Amino acid sequence: MFLPGESHFTTAQSRGFRHVDTWVFDLDNTLYPSDARVWPQVDERITLYVMRLYGLDGLSARALQKYFYHRYGTTLKALMVESAIDPHDFLDFAHDIDHSTIRLDAALGDAIEALPGRKLILTNGSRRHAENVAAKLGILDHFEDVFDIADADFIPKPERSTYERFLKRHGVEPRRAALFEDIARNLVVPHDIGMSTVLVVPPTIDPFREAFEQEAVREPHIDHITSDLAGFLAQRVLPEFA
Repeated sequence: MFLPGESHFTTAQSRGFRHVDTWVFDLDNTLYPSDARVWPQVDERITLYVMRLYGLDGLSARALQKYFYHRYGTTLKALMVESAIDPHDFLDFAHDIDHSTIRLDAALGDAIEALPGRKLILTNGSRRHAENVAAKLGILDHFEDVFDIADADFIPKPERSTYERFLKRHGVEPRRAALFEDIARNLVVPHDIGMSTVLVVPPTIDPFREAFEQEAVREPHIDHITSDLAGFLAQRVLPEFA
C-alpha cells in the first residue's frame, strides 16, 4: 500500500491545497477509523433489513445485498427501484447502531478546526447518522452543514448529478475545494470538475469491507492518498497555510 514507514502519498502532478477555501469530507470510513466498528454495524443492519423485506435467511440476504450494491451502487437505491421501499424508514433502520465504540478524536478535531475556510460533510448516508457519528468524534461543531443522501434525491455518489447538486446547494466553487473520500471511484467526477482529491484508506486491510473499497489506487484522478487523516491534515495540508 505504502512504502515502509509511509502513511501518505502524493502524486507528482497533484493539486495542492493553498488555493482551497472549502473542505469536503465523506463520512463513513473516512472521518472515523475501521476500529470504531461503525460500518460493520450498519452493514449488518442492512442485511437484516433485506432478510425481513424478502423473507430470506442470512446468507441469502447477504448475497442479494451485495448483488444490489454492485449493480446499483447502494443497497438503498436498489431497494427503491426493485421494491419501492420508503428510503427514510430504511435509513432509520440501517443507522440504528451502537455509537459507544466511537472514540473522541482530539487530533482530528484540532486539524479540521485549523483548516481555513468552510467545512462540509458529503455522505451517501443520512444526516442523522452523520451528525451522531461526528458528535461522538468531537468534530461536529467544526462543520457548517451535512449534505446527505436525501439532499441528493437519493441518488448516491459517484453519480455526477449528486456532486452538482451539492455544489449548487452550498455555493461551492469546485476549483477552490478539496474532497476527502474513502472509495476511489467516488473521486473521479470531483477531480474532473476541478476539486483536489484525497483518498483515505485504512492502515491495514479491513475484513468487513470489499477489497476495491479500500485499495490505495494510484490513478490520475487521485492527488493524494493517506492512511492517517489527522496526520495528513497536520503534516501535509496545514503547513501550506503557515
